[in-house]
Amino acid sequence: MTHIPVTQTPAASAPVTQTPVTSAPVTRLTVLYDARCSLCLHLRQWLQSRRQLVPLDLVAAGSQEARRRFPGLDHAGTLDEITVVGDRGQIYRSTSAWIVCLWALAEHRPKAHWLATPMGRPFARATVLAAAKYRSVTAQPCGDGDGRCAVPDVDPVPVPDPADGSPG
Repeated sequence: MTHIPVTQTPAASAPVTQTPVTSAPVTRLTVLYDARCSLCLHLRQWLQSRRQLVPLDLVAAGSQEARRRFPGLDHAGTLDEITVVGDRGQIYRSTSAWIVCLWALAEHRPKAHWLATPMGRPFARATVLAAAKYRSVTAQPCGDGDGRCAVPDVDPVPVPDPADGSPG
C-alpha cells in the first residue's frame, strides 16, 4: 500500500496528511471507478446500495473531481485498475482495492477479512482477473488510437452520513 497526500474535500473538517495506517483508522474511502465501463457502473450502484460501515465516495477515475481530490495520483493508472484512496492517503489497487471495498460494507466485512488471508487472497485475485477479462472484451474502443480516452465528467455519488442519515 502506498500513501499520498489527500486534498481536503468539502465534507472534511481539517486537512489530511500522510499518516501510517496503524496510527489512524480509515474513516472514509474514495473508490475511483471507470465511468465508461458497464461492469464498473453496475458495481458502483451495488456498493452504493449496501450498508456501509465506512462511507464510500464513488468518483469517476480520471475525472476533474478525482484530479482535484488527488493531484499527486497517477490518474491514467486509475483507469486501468480499480483504485481506492483512504482518507489518510492510503492507496489500494487491484485485489487490495476490492478487498477494502468489501471491508467497508457491513454484510461483507467478515468475507473481506478472510479474502485478505493467504488462503482467501487467491479467490479475490481470481475475481479481479475475471472482472478485468470481462472489461477487456466488453469495453468499447476509445480515442484515436493514441491510447487516451475521454472520461465522462460524472458527479460523485453522495453517501448518507450514518450519524444523521443525510447525504455526505
